[in-house]
Amino acid sequence: MVTKYDVFEIIYRNRSAMKPVEVVRKLNKDEKEYHVVHRYLRKLVNEKLLEKTKNGFQAENSARSELLYNMIYYCVRNGINYNFILDKNFVKFISKSLQKQEITSKTGKINPRTIKKYLKILDKYGLILIISEKPLKAKIFYNVLLNNLLVYFGYDALVLTESPIDYIKAIQKELVIHKRLKRKNEARYQNIINGFEISFIYHSLSLEGNPITLPDTIKILKDNLIPANMRTVDVDEIKDYRQAIFQMLKDVNEKKLLNLQMALNYHKIAMNHKSEIAGKIRTVNVFIKGNLDFKVSSPKKIKPGLDKLFDTYNEFAKKKNKSLNEILDFVVYFHNEFQHIHPFEDGNSRITRLITFHLLQAFAIPVFDIPFGLLDEYLDSTKGSKKREDEKLHQNFQKIILFNLKKINEKLNE
Repeated sequence: MVTKYDVFEIIYRNRSAMKPVEVVRKLNKDEKEYHVVHRYLRKLVNEKLLEKTKNGFQAENSARSELLYNMIYYCVRNGINYNFILDKNFVKFISKSLQKQEITSKTGKINPRTIKKYLKILDKYGLILIISEKPLKAKIFYNVLLNNLLVYFGYDALVLTESPIDYIKAIQKELVIHKRLKRKNEARYQNIINGFEISFIYHSLSLEGNPITLPDTIKILKDNLIPANMRTVDVDEIKDYRQAIFQMLKDVNEKKLLNLQMALNYHKIAMNHKSEIAGKIRTVNVFIKGNLDFKVSSPKKIKPGLDKLFDTYNEFAKKKNKSLNEILDFVVYFHNEFQHIHPFEDGNSRITRLITFHLLQAFAIPVFDIPFGLLDEYLDSTKGSKKREDEKLHQNFQKIILFNLKKINEKLNE
């Protein structure tokens, strides 16, 4: 069924006035829908999102209409049904929930079925960590989409608070469950982790500016279809990264310890579309686009820095009886150290994530994706930060790990 926001999206994207009948056709709807569409058009005019002219309806030239369209576009790009989240009551729930450390059954005077519906929407799109259902305990991930929703519906995003919560005990509990469930059904486990692949490829490369949307990434990798009007280099970037992930998972399954040559090989595979730099340590100075405060190694310091980092890794890998906190501390250190060395001309961050996932899985911690809702926080803690943020990344990784474990265990238990 056509919605008010579907109508708005068509009008705004068209960039010129449209008659109601043209909107119906653009939406590929039957002419029976004409009266519904016309009603929505009038409603959008009343809300000052559209204006009516002698030539038809067109988008209002305002910050609010632009914000709405940008949210809709962002949702489409990330495979999110914007009609689910563009709801004032839903956003009111988010606003109240984000002002608490966690959501509990005592959160607000809302019907339990309504809360369940809202949690299902947030969970579907990777915007929440549901720690337990009975009793209810959950944490919404604050990101740019939720921020814009609050602004659009008139809620003050400045009152939001983000307090660090330790999830180590919850992770340990899920790891025990995971080991038991995995032993019972190894084949199902392999199928489950394969399901994370496309999501991680999209999330990881979207952080690097690849313009291909999640729905189109699925078409390319799952259906082997190349949508029209796409640059070959963007498609190749997706396909090459997939091959690098395959190699990483193969190395983990063969219990190979990470080494410098392995990292260079991952880069060579992932950057095959840029063969002139693939698998090669850079000999030129580089900088982080948009963040000149992020300091990276000069070319002459790269190899010594990498040798020292992998020596540190070898020493840590030999250590017996490592605690979960020690593992997480080391993984965070390794991630940030590798990224600050920045050994390649391009593709550093995607390889940092790849080898970080190798490290975690080698230590029996299954992580295969960064959920959508944590991408902004992850970026702010890494190459988006003006200084090294090991403590913030530690917090981010705790949520990433617990999210992955909960999802995998849930599927293993079906």
